[in-house]
Amino acid sequence: MHRNKLIALLDRYRDDYPEEKDLADRFIEFIENNADCFQRSLLTGHITGSAWVVDRSGTRVLLTHHRKMNRWLQLGGHTDGEPDVLNTALREAEEESGLAGLKPLSEHIFDIDIHTIPAADREPAHLHYDVRFLFRTSESENYTVSSESRDLAWVSIDKLADYTTEESMHRMARKWKKRRGREA
Repeated sequence: MHRNKLIALLDRYRDDYPEEKDLADRFIEFIENNADCFQRSLLTGHITGSAWVVDRSGTRVLLTHHRKMNRWLQLGGHTDGEPDVLNTALREAEEESGLAGLKPLSEHIFDIDIHTIPAADREPAHLHYDVRFLFRTSESENYTVSSESRDLAWVSIDKLADYTTEESMHRMARKWKKRRGREA
């Protein structure tokens, strides 16, 4: 089954972050009940892949000022049928930033979030089941703003509150700081 790899990753995530077990359970239930969970055409919601991209120093994260959402967010987007969500996160990060040489710091999930996307054009309001992976730059940190963004910015993780109040963004910052502290 094309969904088994993601379900296994979410099982591992539940073990790694027991405080987020209920959220992971909701993800797994959605995936098990929707064979087309990777398709944008599933109008109730679908899987998306995102990238928490840190610079080589590990002190800054690359954010996009998302054109449609009009908010500062991590890079990411639709899987468009691709069940390898890590691959989606990498593809979207490269497309949205123009950065080359992004390296995943793990093949395991860094964070998950379920959030509502408001109705727009012909799409009804729906849920994004967002699976987030951790990446670090290994080459140039000079980005290019794509048409999906109003702007991009390298933001000091300690100054994230100047850009967003989104709890999931601050949760990823806490996770990164904890991981970085273990690596130091």
